[in-house]
Amino acid sequence: MTMTMGDRLRELRLRKNLSQEEVAKQIGITRSAYSHYEINNRQPVYDTLIKLSSYFEVSLDYIIGGEFSKSEAGLSPETVEIFRLLNTMDQDKRKQSITKMMDVIRQSD
Repeated sequence: MTMTMGDRLRELRLRKNLSQEEVAKQIGITRSAYSHYEINNRQPVYDTLIKLSSYFEVSLDYIIGGEFSKSEAGLSPETVEIFRLLNTMDQDKRKQSITKMMDVIRQSD
């Protein structure tokens, strides 16, 4: 099943544990406008798409239904999965996980 732009925006927002209000405020629109994007009642204008792309750190292509974010292009599936897992963690768990990975890398040198 192909994700709509609204589905993609919702997924990106939830990955960061943000409310619609928080995203809207950061990109300079109303919560109501942002809500309409997530439920596919409206399409963002180009400038808003650019702000969303920058805010979520993904490509415009990814927001409108493409496969990869900027940070995923050219990476192995395992690396992409690690990024996705890290993005779903709260900040403390993410820091702990990165510290553990760095310890493993240092031990293998």
